[in-house]
Amino acid sequence: MLLCQENEEYTIFNYMETLIARHLENGRVRTSETYRAALNSFRKFRKEKDLQLGSLTSDIMECFEAWHRRRGNTSNTISFYIRIIRAVYNRAVENCVIIDRKPFRHVYTGIDKTVKRALPLAVISRIRELDLSPLPEMDFARDMFMLSFYMRGMSFIDMAYLKKSDLRNGMVVYRRRKTGQQLLIGWTKEMQRVLDKYPKNPTQYMLPIISSRAHNDRFLYRSVGYSINRHLKRVGELAGVEGPLTMYVARHSWASAAKSKGIPISVISEGMGHESETTTRVYLASLDTSVIDRANDLILGSL
Repeated sequence: MLLCQENEEYTIFNYMETLIARHLENGRVRTSETYRAALNSFRKFRKEKDLQLGSLTSDIMECFEAWHRRRGNTSNTISFYIRIIRAVYNRAVENCVIIDRKPFRHVYTGIDKTVKRALPLAVISRIRELDLSPLPEMDFARDMFMLSFYMRGMSFIDMAYLKKSDLRNGMVVYRRRKTGQQLLIGWTKEMQRVLDKYPKNPTQYMLPIISSRAHNDRFLYRSVGYSINRHLKRVGELAGVEGPLTMYVARHSWASAAKSKGIPISVISEGMGHESETTTRVYLASLDTSVIDRANDLILGSL
């Protein structure tokens, strides 16, 4: 049996930096970003005072959790940071860098079920009809929100990376970046109307989200996404929406509208590109795309 000994060369900060660099080398950009976010959070909590990896205790993690709660963060946000630090700690234990002292046994590492926010069609219609022409940034945010809704609640990252070549023969054919699943969406006049409002994108991408070659694609996608959600909050206020309006609301609203029209859950699941053991797997191979597009036509016709 291998007996592990404490390696005092590793601290929380430098060990996490090592893993972040490794994830970047392996092309796991998103994972490196989540590790960076957790490290930054822990640095602030510690006021930049590092500590030995093996010195992480249950008391420290409980204080970290309490610190986040005082800042008004939700249980899911706190759990997100703690789970990443736990993953780092467990990696060190597996590599015999430290001895496991169970520092996470008294902190919350679960995931609360979040309430999905969906707007009724009447409110979606109100958002669409707002005259935002004097406010171009808000107008653009509203247009991207509506386009997401038109395209069956397409996620913002998939919208950003849609290529001009993905639109052919009246269909958008793309793969979800989250799952790799291929989806087909019938191109409608509502979608074309939004696209026609903006100059042709000089890049390979279809929509005016990643529209410059001056920065890397991921930087632009994230920057524009933050800007859109910031302006959507104001759009929501003008439309009388309770709670913040975000791009995610478009996705949830499409699903809710589809359900209200009596569209089967299996069709909704396929239309949104969900993966599940109980529904999507059964219908994924055989579901006719035209069924989904007829469902979308029903929804758009109700606006």
